[in-house]
Amino acid sequence: MLALHPAHRKATWWLAAIVGSTLALLLATPAPVHAEESNPNNYECLGNVVPGTPEVGSEEPQVKYIFYCNGPITGYQLQSQIPLTGVQSPPLVTATATPPGAPTGTPLTDAFSCSGEIPGYAVNCVGATKTGYETITGQFAIGSKLCAEPRVDPLLTVTYAYLEKGVVTQAISGPFDLGRPKGCRADALSGGTRLSPKPVMKRAAKGKKGHRRPSKGKNNKKKQSKK
Repeated sequence: MLALHPAHRKATWWLAAIVGSTLALLLATPAPVHAEESNPNNYECLGNVVPGTPEVGSEEPQVKYIFYCNGPITGYQLQSQIPLTGVQSPPLVTATATPPGAPTGTPLTDAFSCSGEIPGYAVNCVGATKTGYETITGQFAIGSKLCAEPRVDPLLTVTYAYLEKGVVTQAISGPFDLGRPKGCRADALSGGTRLSPKPVMKRAAKGKKGHRRPSKGKNNKKKQSKK
């Protein structure tokens, strides 16, 4: 079962392009019927990143990402803070079991196609999941060692576009922090994420203790006053 990270939400403008590229597919998509907690503008998505599977012809470290949301999506972006050097496509979409988010390993016909500028800082994917809690597993490459600092910590933003009263409506949820890679040795930055960084404690400089010498002028004045 996934060890998952919750995250904050914030809309990003670039996802309109992803939505636009899938409008033909979405014309047959009905308006969603969700409970309040599954509002497509207010989804909850959880996931993590782990060491990926080596790819033939590539010697660069591979990063595997795994996530699911509590509603269907039609696109997503992974935004990294370190350069990405390769994108694996397509990701695998699998069914989930109880509790939600536990992958069953059963592949679904739902699919995504991913691309991105290489080298770059984002992976853009378009496609569709029919229901919530479908697990999406994909992979990308980076040019540095997985556990070297700064460690990759991708942010996930998802979109959902649908027809509502004959009008194409788009929703955006995120970003969700997938966290630093699992399986790396703990260091000073472990325990934090990009959205909730761990404060770096600085050691206070040790001051030198000294004794103040009495002023000669004041002592002379006191002696003269006694006389």
